[in-house]
Amino acid sequence: MKSKSFYSFDPTRVPSPCFVVDEVAVRKNLEILNRVQRESGARVLLALKAFSMFSLAPTIGQYLSGTCASGLHEAKLGREEFKGEVHTFSAAFTEKDLPEILELSDHVVFNSFNQWQRFQPLIKAAKEQRPQLEFGLRVNPMHSEGATPIYDPCAPGSRLGIPKSAFAGQSLEGISGLHFHTLCEQGFAPLSRTLDAVEAQFAEYFPQLKWINFGGGHHITAEGYQVDKLIERIKRFQETYGLQVYIEPGEAIAIQTGVLVSEVLDVLDYQQPLAILDTSATCHMPDTLEMPYRAEIFGSGQQDEKAYSYRLGGQTCLAGDVMGDYSFDHPLQTGQRLMFDDMSHYTMVKTSTFNGIGLPSIALWNSETDDLKIVKQFGYEDFKQRLS
Repeated sequence: MKSKSFYSFDPTRVPSPCFVVDEVAVRKNLEILNRVQRESGARVLLALKAFSMFSLAPTIGQYLSGTCASGLHEAKLGREEFKGEVHTFSAAFTEKDLPEILELSDHVVFNSFNQWQRFQPLIKAAKEQRPQLEFGLRVNPMHSEGATPIYDPCAPGSRLGIPKSAFAGQSLEGISGLHFHTLCEQGFAPLSRTLDAVEAQFAEYFPQLKWINFGGGHHITAEGYQVDKLIERIKRFQETYGLQVYIEPGEAIAIQTGVLVSEVLDVLDYQQPLAILDTSATCHMPDTLEMPYRAEIFGSGQQDEKAYSYRLGGQTCLAGDVMGDYSFDHPLQTGQRLMFDDMSHYTMVKTSTFNGIGLPSIALWNSETDDLKIVKQFGYEDFKQRLS
């Protein structure tokens, strides 16, 4: 299902390429997440790794309890721009970054007993300065629900999370919570099964803890998600164990809230009809290659579904910089604008300047008032400053 509001949006109103985010759609997602907080007692955090549009921080701060970060830079962004708590997890912290992370964060979650023990001098010093600072461990329940190995933290050989076997002989003194993250854009049933596995393996440690973090990957705002069942399961879990539950969705804040406007630069016919766009799969929407998946385009169909079919690709020298095969009612024309749907989450945060390709502009649109603001435009200096 495409982002409904963008059927009325004129893509020629913004520079190309450009990410356009509908603040009304974001607010609707936030209202659903706030309902989960209000009715379940859980605290919901924005996962900055998925959506870091800090121009919307004032709006997000009205609804959520804070942010979660994957390292120093996201922790700084969470503390500087957003309201509420800052929780930071990294697969491994560096000795250089950790002191500042300890200053910025409310919860710091470690990925191994090795790191927790190695950094005890820094941890104790930070705790003396900020007694409210809390620490957790990420666990791996070894229960896979993901269909794509690259996005499955419980796949064999995963480096993410501590398995139950590694808890033998370890002390949890100083640890106030556990964190698990096993999902990727999934519904309630996979979470429920995962939670069963977590309880079976780690419930013996719950009496000495204060909180548990269910991680991210929850498609709470997607159509058909069983929100009522999520609320009931969280309530029951908190009542059973006396633990504060946190969840940290990223994509759920931004599902169906934005598009990537693109322009056709050239139309070719070499063995098959081709079109080159000013966007790039590898630079601007790398998840289409990593997942992989085919991003929807407004007004398009599957290959051969409509009268005119094209393979769409980007400007880079990478042969595989291809968005996919699409069909249209009319022939594509040089200068024509296209809109890729659902491009708010895991897009802006992953863009690169490979080949010197420019970064897309960022615009904020209000689908109710039709107000449009170009939030950010990028140029040569943004490319140059990444290099030396």
